[in-house]
Amino acid sequence: MFLFTEGGHSIPVVDPLGTAGVFSLMWLVIALPLAGAAVLLLGGRRTDSWGHYLGTAMPIGSFAISVYMLLDLLGRDETERSVSQHLWDWVSVGDFRVGMDLLVDPLTILFLLLITGVGSLIHVYSIGYMSHDPRRRRFFGYLNLFVAAMLMLVMSENYLGLFLGWEGVGLASYLLIGFWQHKPSAAAAAKKAFVINRVGDIGMSLAIAMFFVTFGSTSFTVISQGAGEAGDGALTAIGLLLLLGACGKSAQVPLQAWLLDAMEGPTPVSALIHAATMVTAGVYLITRSNFIFELAPHAQTAVVVVGTVTLLWGAVIGCAKDDIKKALAGSTMSQIGYMVLAAGLGVYGYAFAIFHLLTHGFFKANMFLGAGSVMHGMDDDVDMRHYGALRKAMPVTFATFAMGYLAIIGFPGFSGFWSKDHIIEAALVESPIAGVCALLGAGVTGFYMTRLMLMTFFGEKRWLKDVHPHESPSVMTVPLMVLAALSVLGGVLFIGHWIVDWLSPVVGEAPEHALPIPALALTAITVVVVAAGVAVAWLLFGRRPVPATMPIDVSPVIKAARADLYGDAINEGLVVQPGRVLTSGVVGFDHSGADGLVRGGASVVAGAGQGLRKLQNGFVRSYALSVLSGVLIVIVTLAVVNL
Repeated sequence: MFLFTEGGHSIPVVDPLGTAGVFSLMWLVIALPLAGAAVLLLGGRRTDSWGHYLGTAMPIGSFAISVYMLLDLLGRDETERSVSQHLWDWVSVGDFRVGMDLLVDPLTILFLLLITGVGSLIHVYSIGYMSHDPRRRRFFGYLNLFVAAMLMLVMSENYLGLFLGWEGVGLASYLLIGFWQHKPSAAAAAKKAFVINRVGDIGMSLAIAMFFVTFGSTSFTVISQGAGEAGDGALTAIGLLLLLGACGKSAQVPLQAWLLDAMEGPTPVSALIHAATMVTAGVYLITRSNFIFELAPHAQTAVVVVGTVTLLWGAVIGCAKDDIKKALAGSTMSQIGYMVLAAGLGVYGYAFAIFHLLTHGFFKANMFLGAGSVMHGMDDDVDMRHYGALRKAMPVTFATFAMGYLAIIGFPGFSGFWSKDHIIEAALVESPIAGVCALLGAGVTGFYMTRLMLMTFFGEKRWLKDVHPHESPSVMTVPLMVLAALSVLGGVLFIGHWIVDWLSPVVGEAPEHALPIPALALTAITVVVVAAGVAVAWLLFGRRPVPATMPIDVSPVIKAARADLYGDAINEGLVVQPGRVLTSGVVGFDHSGADGLVRGGASVVAGAGQGLRKLQNGFVRSYALSVLSGVLIVIVTLAVVNL
């Protein structure tokens, strides 16, 4: 054992820097992609010819180290699966010290495997997808920077280090979303994502400040040990502030409006940021902070409400989008809502939130990259109304995409079936209203995903003139095959309740709970609800021809869904316009009040100076007259006084 100090507290650390074994290389997991980003972004054009290979090799190296660390942890007792590494003192002010400390435990290692594993596949895919882009080397540099920041976020042992990665992810996502900055829509989307995420970051920064004030530390270990002694008000405030931060990063209501616009970035960005990494950061934050939320039931309830509202909000939006990437973005919003809902259920849901996070990373990355493959064969057209009958023209893309489709709708045996169904089950026990909403969301998922499949791969050809669909090269299809296999086999993590037992040292062990109905009956109901959604989509889009253009005369509900349920309009009315009015008022006060006072004082002095200047005219006779007048005034005054 090794002790280091933070905020005056002694913290036990296993395997500090310098110990033998793979954990002495823990820092390399972050350092490799960070070094790749530095070389690619600072090396200039001399790295253009091989930079994409270097950029791909870096996360693969991090993945290899992560696998090695997993194998080491598997061989340890449950009490020895938390390994920290103290690199250096980052902040040292009086008795308060924050170390640059890394942590690998059962929760962290799952994220490391997801980020580096799926991230590596996305890098490989990008070699082909970005092959004709003149700025490909820079793109890979940004990808490496993003991966390094995300790894810092999940590997830090304290909230300050987590915030460093949190902000790094925000910067890298801004650069990637706006990568094609020559497009005004891409530049606007990047700014929108950046600004909305800064709103969430206010919550994060205030929560960290409250950690310092309340606990005198930002260490997970210190805070978890002292949380029971903190006041209910402080814990609730911290929990709500953390939730605000999570809403920004994970695109949860009310900070969800940036996600669909972010599809302006290259498709690999959508797969990396909006499937496996950035949008899951909020779920990680809530799960990692379980020691706060378990003692703050009001904040925990708020988490359940936000997750429930968002899973329905995103599902409804996904039903009405014709842009294939935006339809998947609405789906992402909804699926992250499931994870947030599960995390809000406490010890009953933390493990299932992470389980669904992992399976979602597999099948959603698969489908985003599959959408990119479709766009590659359709001359970058994203409108599904211009697709149809692509299953024969792009057989590999179709087959792999179909695996992701079956996983996300919860087809029995596929990964999503195991992860999402257990969230619905836990929600029905702990919060029946949320459980019913989650069950309804499963049916809507079956509808919008079947709609997407039918419009893209089935029906009649609706291809534009001079478009000749073709299969993507193997450098793009091989990652699709691997992700498709993971979409099918991801459920093995639940064999023997492995993932629940694996995470219990971090999130606690859930006591037994009684289902309102038998588990098999609930599973059957869920499958029937999903099948109903699939059937409705088949009736509307499988048996009828799909118009080549979007119908104008539609119901108000569809209009609202096409307008993202007026999320931008709501933000405009509640935030932007009041902000403009407030800003105009402040500017007006500054001009008429503060500036007026300053200018008015200057005018008085200037006027007085103008008047006094007339007395200083330079003529001797005027001065003599002034002296004589003064003498006469004095004589008259004395005479009056003596009388």
